[in-house]
Amino acid sequence: MEIVERRVLVVEDERAIADAVAVRLRAEGFLVQVVGDGPSAVAAVRRAPPDLMILDVMLPGFDGLEVCRRIQDQRVPVLMLTARDDETDQLVGLAVGADDYMVKPFSMRVLTARVHALLRRADKAAAPAPAPGVRLGDLEINQAERRVLRDGVEVHLTPTEFDLLTHLAGRPRTVVPRERLLAEVWGWADTSGTRTVDSHIKGLRRKLGADLIRTVHGVGYALEVDR
Repeated sequence: MEIVERRVLVVEDERAIADAVAVRLRAEGFLVQVVGDGPSAVAAVRRAPPDLMILDVMLPGFDGLEVCRRIQDQRVPVLMLTARDDETDQLVGLAVGADDYMVKPFSMRVLTARVHALLRRADKAAAPAPAPGVRLGDLEINQAERRVLRDGVEVHLTPTEFDLLTHLAGRPRTVVPRERLLAEVWGWADTSGTRTVDSHIKGLRRKLGADLIRTVHGVGYALEVDR
């Protein structure tokens, strides 16, 4: 049986970081391409969409946020890198299509774990949906088409936001701990990314309404809709 190598595009203008990431991912068995600016990133994705892209926010030409905007139609999973632990930057990145983010400096071990987790989620999303969808109050989730409507109006969600909402919708009005969401939606074994969950929840509230998801401080979140 032929083994298909997964392709990762690394978009990073700091050469030392780009080379270190590329070496680590190649050691993990990935085919890696490295580019150093926004226009080259978009061109590379247009030529041959990778299985995943690691994308720095600050780039020559135009930044990583603009790269995300220009490739949204390609459905490429994006792990965004940011030099600042700034919630605004993270929320904007998630809003334009990034699936996850990491703040520099970062652990190569954690980076590769998140790459593997993103690819598993992408594979799961590409598989045939077992059910056409669910309707909870004025919220409609079509799993087969990966579409969401609230009060009859379609809402565009990123792939990660869709997976998170679907997970909460599977147990409406039940509080789901952040750690469980990390394990079952992101596929992470550790709890170092609880702020990632919080950032995606804020994105869902901004798009679907602040009343939809309830926070239980110190525990997790619940979808506040009728069963």
